[in-house]
Amino acid sequence: MASIFVAEQIEAGYGDVVIVHQVSIEVSEGEAVAIVGPNGSGKSTLLKSILGFARLFRGRVFYQEKEVTGLEPDRLVSLGIGYVPQVNNVFANLTVQENLEMGAYVRRDKAQIKADMSEIYQMFPELKAKRKAWAGNLSGGERQMVAIARTMMSKPRVLLLDEPLASLSPKAASLILSKLQVIREGGTALVIIEQNARRALESSHRGYVLVQGSCVMEGECEVILRDETAKRRYLGLK
Repeated sequence: MASIFVAEQIEAGYGDVVIVHQVSIEVSEGEAVAIVGPNGSGKSTLLKSILGFARLFRGRVFYQEKEVTGLEPDRLVSLGIGYVPQVNNVFANLTVQENLEMGAYVRRDKAQIKADMSEIYQMFPELKAKRKAWAGNLSGGERQMVAIARTMMSKPRVLLLDEPLASLSPKAASLILSKLQVIREGGTALVIIEQNARRALESSHRGYVLVQGSCVMEGECEVILRDETAKRRYLGLK
């Protein structure tokens, strides 16, 4: 299966401090990839450097075999790369409907936007019932659905998610994972940065384990979950 998204030998950080050391990842069409590891391992910094929100010291980024290194975030969105940050990922003072409309700001196909809105509400019926509610008044799980649904309005081919299960109840986390599975089955590739290593790996095809800014293990998620050393030393799993 062809790779849709590739990051090669990424070195990244903030200011003059390098946090991520020569990490490479790749994602194939319709694949779910998990990036896991302890707190402070550089997972979020890796994602932010690819998108221009952290400093990229070295490395190259490719999307659909074309180099996109250093492009502005809005340009990446228009190409088909979606991003759901961990915090501040909804417009709290806008309604659910208005949040979704904001997700289509880079598009000009108004008729198709309306059709896509209906499709999003079919995927997220929980949001349709609250489309006139202020996003800031929603539960944590509902806000995360708004953030994902809004990003899907830009029609991404690959969706990058930073800690989508953070601070969610087990029930809400399961709901979010079920939505992500539907999105992937619809053809959108996923890159999931997640502190909850077990749930992320169980929901993905392949995984990368980061420790202190370096990739210490990569491969099929089933293999990583069976590796006792990885589970004990890097992931805190039993």
